Amino acid sequence: MILKNNLSKILFITVISSFFLACSLTKRVSNEERLLMENEIVVNNKKEKSETVTQLLYQQPNSNLLGYRLRLQMYNMAKVNPDSSYQAWLDKHRKTERFLTKLLSAKQVDRLGTSFFVSGLGKTLKELGEAPVIFNQERTNKSVIRLKNHYFNQGYFNTKVSYELDSIKPKKISALYKVDTGKAYVYDSIAVMVQSTELDSLYKTNRRASIIKKGAQYNAAKLDEERDRITSFFRNNGAYDFQKTYINYVMDTLKQNHTADIYLNIDNKSIKQGDTLTTEPFKLYKISRVNIFTSNTSAETQVITDSIAYKDLNIYSKGPLSYKPKVLRNAVFIDKDTYFSDIRRLITSRSLSNLKVFNYPTIEYIPDPADSLGKSLIANITLNPRKRITFNPSIDVSHSNIQDFGIEGSIGFMFRNLFKGAEILDVSFRGNIGSSASRYRSVQNTFFDILEYGADVKLTFPRFVFFSNQIDKIIDRTSFPNTSLSLGFFNQQNIGLDKQNLTGIYNYSWSYKRRNTISFDVFNLQFVRNMNPGNYFNVYRSSYNRLNEIAQTTNTNPDYLDQNGNLNIANSGADLFMFDVLSGNTNANEEDIRTILSIAERKLRLTENNLILASNIVYTYSNRFNIKDQDFFTFRTKLESAGSLLNLLAKSNNKVNTSNKNTILDVAYSQYIKGEVDFVKYIDLGNQNVLALRAFAGIAVPFGNSDNIPFSRSYFAGGTNDNRAWQSYRLGPGRSGSILDFNEANMKLAFNAEYRFNVSGPWNLALFADAGNIWNALDDIEDEEMTFTGLESLKDIALGTGLGIRYDFSFFVVRCDLGFKTYNPANEPGNKWFKEWNLSKTVLNVGINYPF
Repeated sequence: MILKNNLSKILFITVISSFFLACSLTKRVSNEERLLMENEIVVNNKKEKSETVTQLLYQQPNSNLLGYRLRLQMYNMAKVNPDSSYQAWLDKHRKTERFLTKLLSAKQVDRLGTSFFVSGLGKTLKELGEAPVIFNQERTNKSVIRLKNHYFNQGYFNTKVSYELDSIKPKKISALYKVDTGKAYVYDSIAVMVQSTELDSLYKTNRRASIIKKGAQYNAAKLDEERDRITSFFRNNGAYDFQKTYINYVMDTLKQNHTADIYLNIDNKSIKQGDTLTTEPFKLYKISRVNIFTSNTSAETQVITDSIAYKDLNIYSKGPLSYKPKVLRNAVFIDKDTYFSDIRRLITSRSLSNLKVFNYPTIEYIPDPADSLGKSLIANITLNPRKRITFNPSIDVSHSNIQDFGIEGSIGFMFRNLFKGAEILDVSFRGNIGSSASRYRSVQNTFFDILEYGADVKLTFPRFVFFSNQIDKIIDRTSFPNTSLSLGFFNQQNIGLDKQNLTGIYNYSWSYKRRNTISFDVFNLQFVRNMNPGNYFNVYRSSYNRLNEIAQTTNTNPDYLDQNGNLNIANSGADLFMFDVLSGNTNANEEDIRTILSIAERKLRLTENNLILASNIVYTYSNRFNIKDQDFFTFRTKLESAGSLLNLLAKSNNKVNTSNKNTILDVAYSQYIKGEVDFVKYIDLGNQNVLALRAFAGIAVPFGNSDNIPFSRSYFAGGTNDNRAWQSYRLGPGRSGSILDFNEANMKLAFNAEYRFNVSGPWNLALFADAGNIWNALDDIEDEEMTFTGLESLKDIALGTGLGIRYDFSFFVVRCDLGFKTYNPANEPGNKWFKEWNLSKTVLNVGINYPF
């Protein structure tokens, strides 16, 4: 059987390979043309492979995947003129044409030539494919000039570039570019001439920050960067009307020692009056007035009915002022009697937008007519208020591994500027009615057997509240501070344990230097109440099946069995059987006793109520410039501690449960400490090729009043954003083989790598490898297959590999990933590698946006 399977795989691969390889690369290349196969660049007798240089060439060979030109082959497979071939086929089969004409019509028969059945496949192959790149002499000459200019801009003024062509193979050609840069020029002297007196004095205060240094190699990009630096410095210190174009360079290379003298000139301001062009020195402007108009109209057309002056800020409104002056003052960083500053304007714009009660504001500067010296500006800030109340209804149809069909709906209300301090109140109601999967269906067989509903309230302040005086001394308002208070309730009546969930969060968040974000939960409260613990074995069928297997080989009390001889769940037969075994009232062997003990402990853990009061802090750093940036990294770390405050309260009432655990409101509270580190790195390989890497590590350690971690705070593995070769909760812990229905643990390692590349237009492909697992560590689980015992447990890390297809809608990405179990630690030795690498064991994942 194994031989037959291998032969079928080999035959399948052979047929597919033959199909693609049978199509010649030069199928669409005429005898007078040459297909460009390769570009090679040699710089100073060394092969140059950097993308910065190779992408300078005007002609690039057809793209390839691991050396195979897939897109070119797809293009070659498409028919050139499918409609003409269709007409020729009709001319050859007149009887068929007459039959089709009678069946349809002559017009419809002609239209078939442009239909998908005739030309659709060819059109699709052409769109996904890539036309052959035909060698062009003119473009080669342009490439030579571009290479020469590139090295010239780096200081190699005597660069020589030549090329050689290799056209020995029929219809194919390769190009070799040889670059001899010569010796680079360096700066010998740097002279600066500033025409405007005020700018000259300002420049001298910051001259040491210059990017251009004596003895450094000439670099055109650095010279331009210095122009940007000077422009930014001037415009942030009063030079309101200064532009980059007023800075120019003059270079002298007449010396014979490969040195250059640089003259940096900063001209006066140019003024055009009619046909006459004059110049005058630049001035440094100060802000004389700061005005805010809160009704989305300009100063000229505004009907002012209310105004107030608050800390050098003039606030105007149409009708009664709707905002507290202090809130607007805290969001404005343009101050009276300070110099004009671009950065202050930018921060003010971001700060006002961050209030989330205004759309993007307009900030204008006009000369102050009251200043006879003409060195003062009036700053006018026009705000565009958003709607005070927003209504957000939604409805959706859902499907999951426990729900065949569901209808989800929500109603949300957003109230902006609730107390005139830019506060935002979010109130939402949500619900779901659905039908559970057949394996979870109840005996009553009711179609809609899932009911979930809940409500959430969140109040956000654009500042720190409570302890604000102390915090403001540490964190200033440029960090855009926020305080949020939220409360939520959710009720589940489904195939599970029918939970009630109450949550409450008090959070501070702020950012600084744009790339650093901190979120601090002063407290994060969660209370979980299980309403139907007797339904446990109906949900966790794997645990029940194992328990039932043991009961069949043990002297089980007949009263515990149903009419089919299986443990009775409804009448607590399963629970009574476990009690008998653990009490020594049966003839179960030691292995069965250990198994039942594990099942009992897990049942107790998942059916007990949870009370969690935690504090956590999350720090995130990202150097990503914008959403299109594909060369960046993101670092995130989280530290959480739970139970310490509740432990102090519990000691005062001294109440314990039957397990000798301290309780509050008759619920044993959780105590643990949890830490996580998450690192993501994107590497831009050019031509829409990206290598994305991720590493994650997390552990939650119980202590004090807890022997384990609550289910809601534990880790799971598998799923569309994790190890895609396993379904959610189906991997681990360790090498145990996911024996439970929902497998989770308190320690996790995950490593992901994904190579993404463009196929055509919005279509992209990805090759990925996901590694990782979960383990129990430092808790009450003792099974060696589930626990992390040291470095030797790293052999339990599972590996999944696969292929992904993505369609980019610009604002989001739809993806479909096929994951294969490449290394499964749960398998027997010798069967861990590639034994499940087949289509029948493939896991299909569909998701929105990238997994990391």
